[in-house]
Amino acid sequence: MAVKAPNILWVCTDQQRYDTIGALGNPYVSTPNIDNLVAEGVAFTHAYCQSPICTPSRASFLTGMYPNATHAIRNGNDFFPDAYPLVTRTLADIGYDCGLIGKLHLASAYGRVEPRVNDGYRYWQYSHAPRDDWGQGHDYADWVRTQGYILGELNQNPEGVPAELHQTTWCAEKTIEFIREDRDCPWLASVNIYDPHPPFNPPQTHREQYHPAEMPEPLFRNSDLEQQARLQAIDFQSKVRTPDELDIRSPILPQTPRQEAEAVGARDAKTLRAAYYAMIQLIDEQLGRILETLDETGQRENTVIIFTSDHGETLGDHGLIQKGCRFYEGLVRVPLIFSWQGQFASGLKSDALVELVDKAPTLLELAGLRVPEEMHGKSLLPILRGEADPNHHRDFVRCEYYDAVDLPDHTFATMYRNERYKLVVYHGHEEGELYDLINDPNEFENLWDTDAKLAIKLELLKQSFDASMFAMDRGSRRVGPM
Repeated sequence: MAVKAPNILWVCTDQQRYDTIGALGNPYVSTPNIDNLVAEGVAFTHAYCQSPICTPSRASFLTGMYPNATHAIRNGNDFFPDAYPLVTRTLADIGYDCGLIGKLHLASAYGRVEPRVNDGYRYWQYSHAPRDDWGQGHDYADWVRTQGYILGELNQNPEGVPAELHQTTWCAEKTIEFIREDRDCPWLASVNIYDPHPPFNPPQTHREQYHPAEMPEPLFRNSDLEQQARLQAIDFQSKVRTPDELDIRSPILPQTPRQEAEAVGARDAKTLRAAYYAMIQLIDEQLGRILETLDETGQRENTVIIFTSDHGETLGDHGLIQKGCRFYEGLVRVPLIFSWQGQFASGLKSDALVELVDKAPTLLELAGLRVPEEMHGKSLLPILRGEADPNHHRDFVRCEYYDAVDLPDHTFATMYRNERYKLVVYHGHEEGELYDLINDPNEFENLWDTDAKLAIKLELLKQSFDASMFAMDRGSRRVGPM
């Protein structure tokens, strides 16, 4: 361990897009505490998850390995294969006191608490989702009962779970409890908030602060209807619709008469966005409470703070909501902010291409450990410390989808993105996507079948295939010539 290894506060929301932070260009959402982290730290504006689905993404950034190597490629796994150690286990082994608050989601939590793995967490406060469908072991639901309420009943309230009883608030309560514990070693708090995940049900106190009519339009053209129709066989959680009536399988939230009068409708993109931003505001408020605790306990100066998410949300872009096998920016590009007062660069916005697998080696180096040679991630410390060009970290980023959600096609697909182009290959299908992100940053013009781009497509196909091969799981290390 480094002589003065820092504490680590690692906040990971669920399904939060990259473009949802005030200080990074969104004038519609209120995020003053996240904005302060941007002002005093380093914000990576082009950070990409390694899968647009929860389990493969989380397994990837917790190990520093791509999903194909972790063998945790889909939601709903019976168990986590444990092919590579979690970074929390490695840090616990050298003396860190590690705590898990919220979800872990390395294996299925369907009707159960997911089975524990060799995760390194001493402190364990578990809540996969704000549901009350486990017989025992749902720490959030148990906490709600101690407050005199039943979570299952609160979830039926048309005005949402009150802010003071919300899962986001509970995560902050338990994180503050962990931070305040007496210890003589550094700590790591892995805080995994469920929001802004569907069903998009913020407390009424927060929902009413965001009026649908004032929300921006999603990225949509009528040509999206044709494009998504071509891709309809490819697995996704929604079917293409116009922004005024999205394919929401269950309502965002039952509406009061007042809400019905104010809103365009519960299925339209602006109502969805208003609810989404309201959830993010509550996240920001609770993050502020956690940061205040760091200040009050005198631990702020020796605490690395990370704010990120596991993947994004389509939010009406291209006529889609939720997630699945697509790789649009809103779904695969996420917030990634690091702050460490006096140690990391301040107010730096890095446009470098980075991946979430880069977090694990960064944490290992912070603790004074060697990064394993086989790890796919690449430490961000040189940029964070102002020792490297902040505008370049990787030549390309990758994203993988291998039968990741239980849908009929069981699709396999890969994304390869360099500074200009994004290539998507739907393996086993004739369809693919190619975008020139300089001339078409909103990904409306699919160049896959454009004759003038054939040479570029073939070169990108080769580069993507090479990258996939070099990222393969190579098994145990070589110890001899034969």
